[in-house]
Amino acid sequence: MASLEAKAEQEPLLSDSLPGSREWDIIETEEHYKSRWRSIRILYLTMFLSSVGFSIVIMSIWPYLQKIDQTADASFLGWVIASFSLGQMVASPIFGLWSNYRPRKEPLIVSTLISVGANCLYAYVHVPASHNKYYMLVARGLVGFGAGNVAVIRSYIAGATSLQERTSSMANTSACQALGFILGPVFQTCFALIGEKGVTWDTIKLQINMYTAPVLLGAFLGILNIILILTILREHRVDDSGRQCKNVNFEEASTDEIQAPQGNIDQVAVVASNVLFFVILFIFALFETIVTPLTMDMYAWTREQAVLYDGIILAALGVEAVIIFMGVKLLSKKIGERAILLGGLIVVWVGFFILLPWGNQFPKIQWEDLHNNSIPNTTFGEIIITLWKSPREDHNEGPTGCPIEQAWCLYTPMIYLAQFLTSAVLIGIGYPSCNVMSYTLYSKILGPKPQGVYMGWLTASGSAARILGPVFISQVYTSWGPRWAFSLVCGMVVLTITLLGVVYKRLIAYSIRHGRSQE
Repeated sequence: MASLEAKAEQEPLLSDSLPGSREWDIIETEEHYKSRWRSIRILYLTMFLSSVGFSIVIMSIWPYLQKIDQTADASFLGWVIASFSLGQMVASPIFGLWSNYRPRKEPLIVSTLISVGANCLYAYVHVPASHNKYYMLVARGLVGFGAGNVAVIRSYIAGATSLQERTSSMANTSACQALGFILGPVFQTCFALIGEKGVTWDTIKLQINMYTAPVLLGAFLGILNIILILTILREHRVDDSGRQCKNVNFEEASTDEIQAPQGNIDQVAVVASNVLFFVILFIFALFETIVTPLTMDMYAWTREQAVLYDGIILAALGVEAVIIFMGVKLLSKKIGERAILLGGLIVVWVGFFILLPWGNQFPKIQWEDLHNNSIPNTTFGEIIITLWKSPREDHNEGPTGCPIEQAWCLYTPMIYLAQFLTSAVLIGIGYPSCNVMSYTLYSKILGPKPQGVYMGWLTASGSAARILGPVFISQVYTSWGPRWAFSLVCGMVVLTITLLGVVYKRLIAYSIRHGRSQE
């Protein structure tokens, strides 16, 4: 019989059949079941390491960039941050297509090797005599390119789980991804104890300091991950009932395997799911971006206070997201994935509606030119810069408040702290619910056929959202203020809810659409 841990992880949603029961044994042997879940857990780890690769240096990129290349400005910082998502957007469909026709170990190992090499490059960007900032740009872009294996991971898990297991598995995958985003900055903070100078290995010109130690750890974990993929991961694919299916990814064929059922995928549902996923990530990306400048403008926080308090808020939202990912596994059994997706979007809309300014109290006006001490003037990089700029660079924090250069500061009421915190909690509930449900529904719509390319496009749409969201909010917020910015977001969510209502009945599993099982 499978272990209790495996039973809990599976959490069947559509029936009471459990591993070890007579009905299940007809479909799957105990040996196949254990091998399948070992492989899935290895991919949970791979997803975790992929998200750590993004977040482990996110708080130190700006000071490191300034240290290695004095010509780097805030505008270039924006490109460095965006290069990760750009690389992932390009790589996701490529790795997805590769995984459809070859064993999935291949794209997983190659993508991880690219990430390992990119992390090593990042550790050496200080060595060249000039153009160091471009080496950093390439390094972060390649780390993002390696992170394109997210499409392969979700494709594998979708194909290796039955309908009963799908929501639980996708929730676990998203939880591992969220946990990586939470722990990455924690690792960075621990490495800060090494200091800027650190130690130097002269023979190979390697500096181990607070900037390079995190990526060297990432490279080591990547190598460990490759070893685990080579030794433990096996190709598995099952249909919606949990029966093994034969496909090109299988290393060994079994006489008990069945052919994948034939039928057309609902392309309208596929396109709608991609649009829904884009909007979901777009909205959360712009919220993460605007948190620091919004709180500095509204509450006259210094850079040091903003980094500390907003870091605590975002970390709390990350923990909240992990709890929500686990909770939706249980809730989906009672009300279904579509209802949770709709409810999540409604909660997000309420969260942004609460953020709309009201009342007669106005923010403190910052009359002096603070340059980059608060909200940037034009570029995404200048908005992000507040997260990295160290208070040690300027012991005089200078004036705080809403810069007079932003005309809306003079007539827009402030957003009360209680408003902001309530909104953050609601968005922290709505976003993870929508995220995992959109992935789950998408995988069920695609059915038992290889999903690599489709998952690649979904991952690419999410990467595009993470690029465009910060650009959108930086321009609208700076020019027109929070009232216009959050009103437009509310309108966007209303249109998204309308789209979901139009395609609601089409967002059903492949096997249900073709009459092979009941909803």
